Amino acid sequence: MSIAATPPPIALSHLLAHAAEMVQGVREGRSLTDLLARLPTAARAGTQALAFQVLRRLGGAEAVRSAVAPKAPPPAVDALLVCALALLWPASAGERPPYPDHTLVDQAVHAARHRTPAAAGFINAVLRRFVRERDALVSAAEQQPVGAFNHPLWWIDRMKHDWPAQWQALLREANRRPPMTLRVNARRTTAAAYVQRLAALGQSAQAFGSHTVVLDHPCPVPQLPGFAEGEVSVQDAAAQRAAPLLLGAGLPAPRAHVLDACAAPGGKAAHLLELADLDLLALDSDSQRLLRVQDTLTRLHLAATLKAGDARQTNAWWDGRPFDAILLDAPCSASGIVRRHPDIRWLRQPGDIAALARIQAQMLDALWPLLVRGGCLLYATCSVFKAEGQQQIDAFLQRLESGAARLDPASPGHLLPLPDNASAGAATPDGFFYALIHKP
Repeated sequence: MSIAATPPPIALSHLLAHAAEMVQGVREGRSLTDLLARLPTAARAGTQALAFQVLRRLGGAEAVRSAVAPKAPPPAVDALLVCALALLWPASAGERPPYPDHTLVDQAVHAARHRTPAAAGFINAVLRRFVRERDALVSAAEQQPVGAFNHPLWWIDRMKHDWPAQWQALLREANRRPPMTLRVNARRTTAAAYVQRLAALGQSAQAFGSHTVVLDHPCPVPQLPGFAEGEVSVQDAAAQRAAPLLLGAGLPAPRAHVLDACAAPGGKAAHLLELADLDLLALDSDSQRLLRVQDTLTRLHLAATLKAGDARQTNAWWDGRPFDAILLDAPCSASGIVRRHPDIRWLRQPGDIAALARIQAQMLDALWPLLVRGGCLLYATCSVFKAEGQQQIDAFLQRLESGAARLDPASPGHLLPLPDNASAGAATPDGFFYALIHKP
């Protein structure tokens, strides 16, 4: 019986070349998730780790490149150069540099010889200068807002406007690595029992409440015991608040008719079904993304009706039967989950927020009439921008007749991704907005 050989590790120079391709793609407006999916499977994890670190320091790296090489090199050269500069950046408190300086410079030059041979000498010279003059160059870069906070200037200005007391803390927190948070399947186990199971395997974690587990050290999903069998899912603590909020509003039993209006990839729909027996319709405008919803439900041994359709075009998919409850996890800027998706800040444009807010308003107006009297609608966005949260709900309530809706005092409103947000105990959750609205 033959034993398959362990594949050799991928050279750092190859990972740097892949990371540069990812950064160049993001600069051209492409999603990092889509870009990573095109890489060989063996290269994805290492490339993602490097690309995430680069994107969290891209503002500073670009400022340094502009200072030492004011004439921008070709895009492929520039992408590799800023990747190396970001990875040579001084480590934050409590962190260690990912690689020794000489190793990173050598491997970046090696990558350049294969990717952009004519620029290898230029990259070598710039990186060696940066290592020699790092303190001064970093200090100068961080005098600029984009270099200091590693977000576009319009994003920084919006955070200042929306959160004048917390904007700096929010921007800094967005550059930290997020915790790996799990949701245990309430039909199968508890958080405390799952933590004990992890401990028996040498993995340390903390339980928060009945269903939330935060790992002390992230690990690949396939290494989670019981994952394939549907005992646990990966879901941030802030996102885990949706199902208890909606179910806590007092749904009629048995098998209340519930709509998840923007269901993909299926985490919140699955959580609802783990906690209650529901007649649930999972709707999404993208039929391909609904395949992910079905995969999630199948793994968790849950069932729902899946349908493709635009939540705003109710005539195309609604059968006329009112819903007892509606979850509207609306399309948004995703500004609250930028720690997990650091490309978002560089992909979004200033006009996107107003455009998304219009879509959110259209969805609220379209879905509200589908709700039975006595029912409730939970509006959610993974955003920290007020235009997609409190301002959106204030405007919606003003459009309705007096007494036609009631905002539940249990509505959390804006949950900011800061350490003092207690929704996950010691772990800092993502940024979210929730408004629970009753139809009297």
